[in-house]
Amino acid sequence: MPEGIEIELYRRTAERALERTITAVAAPDAWFLKRGLTATVLTDALTGRRFVAARRRGKLLLLDTSDGGPVLGLRFGMTGRLVVDGRQGIEELEYGSARDLAAWDRFAVEFAGGGQLRLNDPRRLGGVELDPDESRLGLDAFSIRPRDLRAVLGTSTAPLKARLMDQARIAGIGNLLCDEILWRAGLDPARPAGSLSDGERGRLLRSMRAVLTELLAAGGSHLGRLQAARERGGRCPRDGTPLERRTIGGRTTYSCPKHQR
Repeated sequence: MPEGIEIELYRRTAERALERTITAVAAPDAWFLKRGLTATVLTDALTGRRFVAARRRGKLLLLDTSDGGPVLGLRFGMTGRLVVDGRQGIEELEYGSARDLAAWDRFAVEFAGGGQLRLNDPRRLGGVELDPDESRLGLDAFSIRPRDLRAVLGTSTAPLKARLMDQARIAGIGNLLCDEILWRAGLDPARPAGSLSDGERGRLLRSMRAVLTELLAAGGSHLGRLQAARERGGRCPRDGTPLERRTIGGRTTYSCPKHQR
């Protein structure tokens, strides 16, 4: 599923579409257009402009347009893919299909001289909007600092995993990344977020940075060391203990009852 790592890879792919004049816009799925946006408004806003910058905040891809035009916001849900000139941003998407069917194209732009940028999403859980409210997103997970993490966790009694996955507080950490981060840090995802000691917060931040750096280089959130064992009957890759499977923060969660405390 697209998390901050996948969106960063999509952002790099989107840079191939910069400074190319948009000649046509396709938005065949009205449900995929958010905040009252229509295909006509979207076409009028983008045609004749160029994408001049590709940015990311958490799981949101942001494409700035030329001549003071609007910002295009692309969300990818669980199965969305970005494709530029036939090239997919990532090779494999956990829980997503490897097929690239035209029927799943929810949004596309054509460029002068040929080429195309499109969003392909079989489950229709993503979305397209203009000028998204970036202020609703928290600090990007890739840039969080010790004092930021301390403020995010505060004295909260919410489960640690739920707090880390709250996109209004830390943007970019999804289910797979969170389980991997907490597994490496040796922290129980159900613990009250505000119960961590200074040392545990430091360990959590180091784990977060290591996971994001390593899995970005590897090419996907699904490539962590815990991932192969995230199934019923799975055992901890570190000590062989049967993994505990719970629902925390509304998400299926795997953790080791022996070393995650």
